[in-house]
Amino acid sequence: MAPQLSEAELVAIFPSLANSKFAITSEPDEEYNCIAWAAGEQGKWWWPGRFWPKEAPPVDTRLAFIKAFKSKGYEVCDNGELEPGYEKICLYEKQGRPKHAARQLLDGMWTSKLGMSHDISHELHGLTGKQYGKPSLFMRRPQRCGL
Repeated sequence: MAPQLSEAELVAIFPSLANSKFAITSEPDEEYNCIAWAAGEQGKWWWPGRFWPKEAPPVDTRLAFIKAFKSKGYEVCDNGELEPGYEKICLYEKQGRPKHAARQLLDGMWTSKLGMSHDISHELHGLTGKQYGKPSLFMRRPQRCGL
């Protein structure tokens, strides 16, 4: 099992969290990753070469990730602003490669799965930095019932 991390340890890994609102929202879990979490699936580790939608090429490119999220009903959109009736995701990229994805919550905050570690709620730019790069692409789909 992945180790428990304190808020201070998370800030050490993701320094941008120091100047933003965030909270740990789950125990560590090795069953799923950020891409699966953003897509609304737990129990699978989404990444090319592991579990990956057949509609997407098995490579770590922006286009492949767009196709993977399109398989879950998402379409590219202009921004990460809260939009009633839609749920949004954000793809973070570093040096032109996807590294992380987050899903927007109903209050406009974002939720992320940090590797094999915790889920957290955070502001969009709270994870910007050396680990994941920066927010670079937004996608949306009509909000599902009950969310």
